[in-house]
Amino acid sequence: MNTKEVPVLLLTGYLGSGKTTLVNRILANQQGIKFAVIVNDIGEVNIDETLIQQGGVVGQSESDDNLVALSNGCICCTLKMDLVQQITDLVNEDKFDYIVIEASGICEPAPIAQTICSIPTLAPQMIKKGVPRLDSIVTVVDGLRMIEEFDNGSALQKADIGEDDLESLVIQQIEFCNTILLNKAENMTDEQKGKLKGIIRAIQPKAEIIECNYCDVPFDKLINTHNFDFNKVATSAAWLEAVEEDVDLENEESGEALEYGIETFVYENRRPFDLGSFDEFVSTKWTKNIIRCKGLVYFRDEQETCYVFEQAGKQINLTNAGQWYATMPADELKQLLENNPKVKAQWDDKYGDRMQKLVFIGQHLDREAITKGLDSCLED
Repeated sequence: MNTKEVPVLLLTGYLGSGKTTLVNRILANQQGIKFAVIVNDIGEVNIDETLIQQGGVVGQSESDDNLVALSNGCICCTLKMDLVQQITDLVNEDKFDYIVIEASGICEPAPIAQTICSIPTLAPQMIKKGVPRLDSIVTVVDGLRMIEEFDNGSALQKADIGEDDLESLVIQQIEFCNTILLNKAENMTDEQKGKLKGIIRAIQPKAEIIECNYCDVPFDKLINTHNFDFNKVATSAAWLEAVEEDVDLENEESGEALEYGIETFVYENRRPFDLGSFDEFVSTKWTKNIIRCKGLVYFRDEQETCYVFEQAGKQINLTNAGQWYATMPADELKQLLENNPKVKAQWDDKYGDRMQKLVFIGQHLDREAITKGLDSCLED
């Protein structure tokens, strides 16, 4: 079986952050790598045509079809199978050394990464001359607009994107990557950069942050890095690490986070929330300095059901995550606890594994007020 791998670089970042500039820089490299480019742009494709046509860089002629435009939809959802088809077609052409994907500014990176990584099992019939390997996910952040985004929560709203809250998308793009380019750094003060790094570090503590201007970044930081590991990236977000591993977030915060008042804390309680009270608290008493909140909750009238609560910017979601282990039959539950020491260690004699566990990330958070407000939503 042919096991040739073709590495893939996924570029994410909201509209106007500099992704296309970065693609053009990559294509202009002097290292003789032959690139194929997939662009998922809702608007116009702005890749420099002279670079696309230049022999020895991305192909031998204009007819090589080394620029693929996937438009009228997003590759994280509606164009998922189109993306699979294009990637496998490019790999099977056996003439490209590397594939670069420029995702739309409104794409979520996690589903795209999952699609790329699952191609060998999702579409084995399409694998002929090699397999794609996700090499790196790079998120480009427009520093100045990011500062504005977290100051007022509305700077990135675009009328042509309907109901999407780009603040939420920005956070998801930061959470799911292994490298973050802090672009337009020269236009920010040291204080602004420090504050922004504090916010980024609080959301995503493990990705490398690189300051740059016009996406001018060392080539070896982008290409053939072998930096992407799905499991590591999928569990690298601060909220998930806190929920899953019980880390002490106060000791995890970086220097920038502490200096600029960016902080993280975990609210925990075993008693169920009253849904009406919780909804009223979130609707009327949620403060703007909460950048991100995510975690597990459950309610008095549905004590068998675990929910994931998520807030990013103005976007708030409550998603059914299935049933708590405590609802299992006694014999199955006994075996589960014997085989899962972590679950057993957190087991409560009265509530089982049921819990409220919410991770808050924000600036100058009033922990006492938030805790008091959430406590007031608990069942008496």
